[in-house]
Amino acid sequence: MKVRQKLNMSIDDEEIERINRKKFEEMIQRRTQSPATKLDGRPIVLTDATFSTEVSKHRIMVVDFWAPWCAPCRMVGPVIEELARDYSGKVAFGKLNVDENPMTAGEFQVQSIPTILIFRNGQAVDGVLGAMPKSFLESKIRPHITQGENSSKPYG
Repeated sequence: MKVRQKLNMSIDDEEIERINRKKFEEMIQRRTQSPATKLDGRPIVLTDATFSTEVSKHRIMVVDFWAPWCAPCRMVGPVIEELARDYSGKVAFGKLNVDENPMTAGEFQVQSIPTILIFRNGQAVDGVLGAMPKSFLESKIRPHITQGENSSKPYG
């Protein structure tokens, strides 16, 4: 009887492992095919794990370093979302929660938030500290769109 129980447990364990593998693969596939990684007019949610890959995918990317407890960040959030819609197809926008992703924030020496960095071809080329109006942020972004038009990388 004990041999049969061990055999059943082994079969059950294998089944659980198979289900776990399948679920894990499905999660990875959803994450890589998520609509938020496309230029669909919404900021891309960035993490320490996805930051370099996402930034390097796009010729121009504006990243908002923020935290949910930060009042100025909450003021800038809707502006970033509006800019993402306005510049959809030309500029990618991303948001990185510095509390949840301290490695990336540290790599770019983000010590106050909101910090907004502009990346061209994966390299930080400009930035803004503090909450700024939409018109000011646009004035910082526009020159990078024009400078980058001669680049061989597609828009985004």
